[in-house]
Amino acid sequence: MTPLSSNVNYFPRHFRLITAGDYRQVFSKPKRVSTPDLLFLFTRNELPTSRLGLAIAKKQLPLAVDRNRIKRLVRESFRVKRLEINSLDIVVMARKGLLKMDNTQVRQQLDKLWSQTINKGKKL
Repeated sequence: MTPLSSNVNYFPRHFRLITAGDYRQVFSKPKRVSTPDLLFLFTRNELPTSRLGLAIAKKQLPLAVDRNRIKRLVRESFRVKRLEINSLDIVVMARKGLLKMDNTQVRQQLDKLWSQTINKGKKL
């Protein structure tokens, strides 16, 4: 499968922020969109694809099962939206309020934030 394949059912390495330098680049001068429970930081990259990084802190979500659930939901939503997102590096951060939400509520917030990110990303 090629890196630019339209298959959205996988999440290979080239769609992820891997190194500390990748994250540092996003954290240095990010654009932001947020809700009370989620924060997206993003910058333009020079690649033909967008990449996703997750910064789900143990301080915000103490139980691994909660962190893993949120990561799974974020990755799934990114896979669905990644063809609409043009050349952005995105870091998703969680806040404590996610503990009280079910999967449907989290997906609704993610959809809202992806729409805002796509709109702001077009202006970069």
